[in-house]
Amino acid sequence: MRFAKGHGTGNDFVILPDPDGVLPLTPTFVAALCDRRRGIGADGVLRVVRSAAHPDAEASAETAEWFMDYWNADGSQSEMCGNGVRVYARYLAEAGLVAPEGSFNLVTRAGVVPVTIGEEIAAGMPMPRVYVQSEATSDGRVFGGTAVDVGNPHLVCPVDEPTLERLDLTRAPGIDPLIFPAGVNVEFAAAGAPPAGADLYRRMRVYERGSGETQSCGSGACAVAAVALDHAGLETGVVIVDVAGGRLTITQTASEFLLAGPAVIVAHGDVDAQAIRQLAPSF
Repeated sequence: MRFAKGHGTGNDFVILPDPDGVLPLTPTFVAALCDRRRGIGADGVLRVVRSAAHPDAEASAETAEWFMDYWNADGSQSEMCGNGVRVYARYLAEAGLVAPEGSFNLVTRAGVVPVTIGEEIAAGMPMPRVYVQSEATSDGRVFGGTAVDVGNPHLVCPVDEPTLERLDLTRAPGIDPLIFPAGVNVEFAAAGAPPAGADLYRRMRVYERGSGETQSCGSGACAVAAVALDHAGLETGVVIVDVAGGRLTITQTASEFLLAGPAVIVAHGDVDAQAIRQLAPSF
């Protein structure tokens, strides 16, 4: 089983080329593959499959050739992953499956996403929907937050810089299961002075459902930007979001919501699928 390894601002993925959709992926196998000691190690798995070859995407096959079949590190599936989209696009370009520069569409479980490849990669994300106030509990403290739908669920909690530094995110924050019955990605965000060319600035840490604290979350950065713009009373603007793994730029216009940043393929190799499957029963 061939694989590649890539990351977008430290959010890392195992990439499995499977254009015809024949790999027998299971939740336990994916979790074993993502194990950082006994598998390859990653925040998730990106299966590279043609839209026409996957039941979740075949209805969009005429709009976009490729489907991002995304799995979280615990083996669950997710609707959207902004950094995953950008890393997936970089892989397609380097593998010669799309042009090395230019724009094309990808299918995700959250819908069709336009992607533009250049030195950085920009993805047109679903327009965020800011919809209700809720709370997250971490370190015995309760943090007020705003729920945001970016094709997948998020809870954005504003904090100050000292709090952001001290948070222990080795365990999942407590959330309201009535508001988030399928779980939620929780972002803690501190405001700062925007750099030149930006309207707003946030620094973010994130606990991703199914993966734990990660160095970056593209859809989470979009959620943070959406809340920042909403609280500032801005309908359009540029928000810089710094994460542990680097910097993302989010641009909201009247008609689109763009996530841009670096995406890198760092390795190619072969998976010993039998050895990985021997680990799967422990998951």
